[in-house]
Amino acid sequence: MMEVWAGEGRYRGGDPDAGVTTLHAFSFGSHYDPDNVGFGLLMACNEELLAPGAGFGEHPHRDTEIVTWVLEGTLEHRDDQGRTARLGAGDLQLLSAGTGVRHVERNGGTHPLRFLQMWLRPDPFGGPPQYTAVTAPVPPGPGLRLLAAGAPDACPPVLLRQPAAALWAARPAGHDSSTLPAAAYRYVHVVRGTVHLNGTTRLCPGDAARITGREPVEARTDGPAEYLVWAMDPRP
Repeated sequence: MMEVWAGEGRYRGGDPDAGVTTLHAFSFGSHYDPDNVGFGLLMACNEELLAPGAGFGEHPHRDTEIVTWVLEGTLEHRDDQGRTARLGAGDLQLLSAGTGVRHVERNGGTHPLRFLQMWLRPDPFGGPPQYTAVTAPVPPGPGLRLLAAGAPDACPPVLLRQPAAALWAARPAGHDSSTLPAAAYRYVHVVRGTVHLNGTTRLCPGDAARITGREPVEARTDGPAEYLVWAMDPRP
């Protein structure tokens, strides 16, 4: 089964007066929808837009895999483990919160910052917090590229603390066709351009498809595009 969730229907949150605008794909914070609390192992998929100098002050996380894909601008990360990083468009970071971590995220540049942040349930819980940043793991070109996975033998750029999940990305420059990885749950989020699924379902920027079942699904683009795919097989 494939269900399309339009980008324009996402819940608008954040603090616009402080330069932070957020689009939430699932229930988050003060917004609660009992029919939309997550999908597969995903707990959040937030698109953040931060004005220069704006951001999120120091705050805690625990037992959450937080994957961030930078779309434009400069993201500055700092945490209580002494780690600091500056990421640009096309860069990826993972914060495995483990037993607990505090961090700061802000726009470290002079232009607007936009990024997609996705929260995932870990397995197992606990463990020391970990941080990984990868520069430009997916150059523009055909096909899907593996970004993150919980299986070390898959050789992903980022190793998740969740063996039942994998994140893929595609940044085709033109016509392209890729078969989505097989999984019980698949989540497709379009960042740029237009993506056609099985030739009948059209996704535009901000749109997402939630797919249950292992039937083959083909993603096709006819021009420049960028999209992410979560493939998840949670335990019963």
